[in-house]
Amino acid sequence: MGDLFLVRHGETEWSRSGRHTGWTDVPLTEHGRDEARRLVPLIRSHRIGAAFVSPLQRARETAQLIGIHDARVDTDLREWDYGGYEGVTTTEIHRRRPGWFLFTDGVLPGPPEHPGESVEQVGERADRMLDKADAALANTEGVVVLIAHGHFLRVLTARRLGLQPDHGALFQLATGTLCRLSTEHGRPVVAGWNIRPPQ
Repeated sequence: MGDLFLVRHGETEWSRSGRHTGWTDVPLTEHGRDEARRLVPLIRSHRIGAAFVSPLQRARETAQLIGIHDARVDTDLREWDYGGYEGVTTTEIHRRRPGWFLFTDGVLPGPPEHPGESVEQVGERADRMLDKADAALANTEGVVVLIAHGHFLRVLTARRLGLQPDHGALFQLATGTLCRLSTEHGRPVVAGWNIRPPQ
């Protein structure tokens, strides 16, 4: 079986300021576009068998900038629904809930169309996405690329490794980076994390 490449989208104004960005469709900054472009040599050095991308513009633009123009849009790749914490920074949340931690304490309910998700619900989406990625890997000799968002990809990594969804907390993930999930002796492993080419 081939490898999974995970690409977190480039910087946005909200990611730079630490605001939780789930469904809000903010664009990349110029720095975020530069982060994406710097990944091109890493992507081009591998045969891409299939690619999937979140429907949000920051992920779709990242896919275009790294040279992947035929990625399949998949709503399972969208970011965690932060409910009532959408657009709020961790610092602001801590003023009301000292010691709050997303992966263990969850989010406040949001509006009806975005009520928020538990870490288990995000894990269920990650499992579905991994099933689709594995189906693609079974039908290609290349790598499968997933272009998405920080918290979602952290949960997906935990699930790939057979961990509970909240263990995504262990995998800090920067904007505009590439991660490689592979296998060793038939077991899933992290083969590369937060990879950026030298400037």
